[in-house]
Amino acid sequence: MELHLQNSTTQLADLALSTLKQLIEIESFSRQEDKTADLLQNTLASLGIAFERKGNNVWAKNLYFDAAKPSVLLNSHHDTVKPNKGYTLNPFEAIEKDGKLYGLGSNDAGGALVSLMAAFLYYYDKPSLNYNVIFAATAEEEVSGTGGIELIANELGEIYLGIVGEPTEMHLAIAEKGLLVLDCVSHGTASHAAHENNNNALYKALADIEWFRTYHFPEKSEILGDVKMTVTIIKAGSQHNVISDKCEFTVDIRTNDKYRNADVLAVVKQHVSSEVTARSLRLNSSAISPEHPFVKAGLALGRKIYGSPTTSDQALMNFPTVKLGPGNSLRSHSSDEFIFVDEIREGIEIYCKLLSSIL
Repeated sequence: MELHLQNSTTQLADLALSTLKQLIEIESFSRQEDKTADLLQNTLASLGIAFERKGNNVWAKNLYFDAAKPSVLLNSHHDTVKPNKGYTLNPFEAIEKDGKLYGLGSNDAGGALVSLMAAFLYYYDKPSLNYNVIFAATAEEEVSGTGGIELIANELGEIYLGIVGEPTEMHLAIAEKGLLVLDCVSHGTASHAAHENNNNALYKALADIEWFRTYHFPEKSEILGDVKMTVTIIKAGSQHNVISDKCEFTVDIRTNDKYRNADVLAVVKQHVSSEVTARSLRLNSSAISPEHPFVKAGLALGRKIYGSPTTSDQALMNFPTVKLGPGNSLRSHSSDEFIFVDEIREGIEIYCKLLSSIL
């Protein structure tokens, strides 16, 4: 197959939709994305484009790639969550109806993935670009796994800008909250409930939980707001007449760009008596300057900028990034997930126009 890509974004949109329909019909839960990786590499190969693969990550570079230049990375993920029980349609059947394309992963983030692939193809054989262009379809995003973008980051070279494809209605998320999950254990003394116990693990945990509920970190981000801490799970005891010697609870913390996750963890440990263990410190907040040329180009096109409360692979990238893609985040992980076909067509057009401002 040959595409003279500079001639037609319509042709690219047709290819993107065809690829997305095939992706929907292949099961690709996180850490089980080998079949969709096969499809993506075969799609690139059919276009005569050289690709590389590591694990379930597939990436390709523009025809005139110059190692002396930094690159613009076009990245999205091809893994999905498992379908919930509310589906009325077959989640693994691509159904196009009333301008919508239904199917698991259509909105999160298949639409962004194939639209970024189309934008890459549009610029693939253009000579004398200011930057290289790399398209990377990566794995394990939904579980923040180590077998995704982190696995190939060192092989991509210097990155000037990363565009992370997620459903943002083609508005620019120029900052994203980080994620820090804490497992906490309050220790006490086990005893019979009929006797006085001044070392009740559950009551000690309640004091710490109240701290999490009421404490405010002093540094507020202009675009991401406050650090948000929420206790989401609590577990203690096994029967009514026994005071347990421990109470376990979990805290979900969404950090802003004023704090690294390690800094937040240090503050927590200073204030609570419970034993605190962080599941990971990897998923830090990220932000890019509103003055970045790509961001200013987005504003010039009438796109909005905002701070995203959700976490993506941006958290694992140590270079400037923007989260941007067709679709609506509210549809992600929902029953009968869908994306509008026109959202993909518009997404490709906007991606190409924005890239033209820097390439």
